[in-house]
Amino acid sequence: MQRGQVVAYASRQLKIHERNYPTHDLELAAVVFALKVWRHYLYGSRFEVFSDHKSLKYLFDQKELNMRQRRWLDFLKDYDFGLSYHPGKANVVADALSRKSLHMSSLMMKELELIEEFRDLTLVCEATPKSVKLGMLKLTNPFLENVRECQKTDKKLMEKLALVVEEGK
Repeated sequence: MQRGQVVAYASRQLKIHERNYPTHDLELAAVVFALKVWRHYLYGSRFEVFSDHKSLKYLFDQKELNMRQRRWLDFLKDYDFGLSYHPGKANVVADALSRKSLHMSSLMMKELELIEEFRDLTLVCEATPKSVKLGMLKLTNPFLENVRECQKTDKKLMEKLALVVEEGK
């Protein structure tokens, strides 16, 4: 945060083996990930980390840690930061963002399958810089095509068109 405003966000999907981590380790992994992403800004300066997971506050006081937690604590010792508890109920914006990303990731899972179905339906998928337009289904009526074909074989119409073309020259 700068002057009370958030300046950046970071997120990533869990790796397959991380899905089995307990909640405490996932929260710690998020802190480690954020520090790795912004280490060039944070190294050598004092900063504050806010978490809605209360047990992270007591992480440095715990006596028994697993190997993963020990490794992450060694990494965290290189930084000068404070770890503060911020209740999830009070952090409405972050909660909404995390819920939105969950919905977006589930949509992205079906993307390829939907594109294949669009091709089968001759449904166009158009990507623009700001959005993706779906459902641009082009409906055609054979009536106009039939009229055009019949006009080509109509002798009287062709004679009149020839006169119009000659007058236009």
